[in-house]
Amino acid sequence: MNRNLLLAGLAVVAVAIGGFFVMNRDAAPGVTELGSAQAQTASDIDTSMVKEMTIGADDAPITFIEYASYTCPHCQRFHKDVFPQLKADYIDTGKVKFVYREVYFDGPGLWAGMMARCGGEDRFFGLVDLIYENQRTWTQGEPAQIAANLKKMGKLAGLTDAQLDACLQDGEKARAMTAVFQENSQADGVRSTPSFVIDGKLESNMSYDDLKALLDAKL
Repeated sequence: MNRNLLLAGLAVVAVAIGGFFVMNRDAAPGVTELGSAQAQTASDIDTSMVKEMTIGADDAPITFIEYASYTCPHCQRFHKDVFPQLKADYIDTGKVKFVYREVYFDGPGLWAGMMARCGGEDRFFGLVDLIYENQRTWTQGEPAQIAANLKKMGKLAGLTDAQLDACLQDGEKARAMTAVFQENSQADGVRSTPSFVIDGKLESNMSYDDLKALLDAKL
């Protein structure tokens, strides 16, 4: 998926405002906080609450960063067809430290990220798998239906309605996540998803065979 990420980051805030309001019409404070993000820069926002999500050995010889959007079909295919092999051959064997960075092209992508983070580090990658596995279904409908679909997946992972409501209505967290996405993607020059930064070098989407050849050459 290829879009202007800076404009997407600004647009997603506007889309999310309406979505949050539909999700919970009593959540006016959260909606107000999120709306104010349009007038702020990343330096004005406390992003310390947004943790980098990683798996694999911290001392692995290769650091592999993926930039992906939950609503991107190409990202879904990567996580279905390539990531399991990458994990088995390189992450689980201590050769690659994998970092997952979310890209928000739209409100639903941001809400999915908020839901995935709701379970903390222990549940994060399991929820990411669920989100991609069910991409064609949870993205359908109006904002309230999309929120309900996301909550259904969260409950499968053991989260409660109260936990999920709190996560999906957290305007401060949404603002911080959007700021982190913009800052990281601009710093790494990311313009499409999925994109990879492998030991500091930006790479575009590729087959597992091509990715394997690239990684093996570095080892």
